[in-house]
Amino acid sequence: MGTKKHVSTFFKGVAMGLADIVPGVSGGTVALILGFYKRLILGISNIKPDTIKNTLKREKNGVDLELFLPLGAGIGLAFLIMSNIILFLLEDMASPTYAFFFTLILGSAFLLLRSEKLTSALNLIFVIGGFILAFFFVGLDQTSIGHSLPVIFISGIIAITAMILPGISGALIMLFLNQYEYMLDALRSFQVVEVFTFLAGAIIGLLAFSRVLNVLLEKYRTHTVAFLIGLMLGALRLCYDNMTIDSITILPIWLAAIVGFGIVFVLEVGRLGSTENNN
Repeated sequence: MGTKKHVSTFFKGVAMGLADIVPGVSGGTVALILGFYKRLILGISNIKPDTIKNTLKREKNGVDLELFLPLGAGIGLAFLIMSNIILFLLEDMASPTYAFFFTLILGSAFLLLRSEKLTSALNLIFVIGGFILAFFFVGLDQTSIGHSLPVIFISGIIAITAMILPGISGALIMLFLNQYEYMLDALRSFQVVEVFTFLAGAIIGLLAFSRVLNVLLEKYRTHTVAFLIGLMLGALRLCYDNMTIDSITILPIWLAAIVGFGIVFVLEVGRLGSTENNN
């Protein structure tokens, strides 16, 4: 793989990282649009003891490091840059920022609902079930969950499985688990223990639970996606509860909401274009 391709993959990682760190936008969707989603999923599923051994021995049929190393570097850089920006927005412009998240999540959920054609009564039951679960979970006192290392570790496991799916946002899962702002601050201030604990969970989730998720998507795809959409819609309560709507914030909120819908629209056009090209 030449230097140009490494640089190209690096910037694809930056784009994927920017998407993954914003609730409502899926890094998997960006990977699909940029044309490396199939290679990404194949590369992840190919990480096994045998391929790791082959990589260490520099033999053939190893882990796809030509993809993962520059891609991971790009994602990491995007996380470092955006963690500062998003924390600033959440601290100084909380209402517009949550309005932005609200429309991103809402738009992504409805587009995913439409693209998956989940019109049966059974799928609707799964959507409602996910919505109720998320709506009431968000209403609980989430501060009681805390930010202990086991909680951060489990959050990493859960979030990474969402990050690789088109349409589902890993950052939304972190927001849902009340770990979003905490981990952004940990990343900004280089809290090594917390960051590596999250990464350890993410790696385990990527290697183990992504396979379970793949089985669910192969055998029970529509039901699984319907439930995930319900979770997305139920989690909107968290965004709404964090908005203060008054005469001062109303205009910034509307502007942020419009920008959110605009981003979802652009991503959907890109996804449709990518799908047509693949066909």
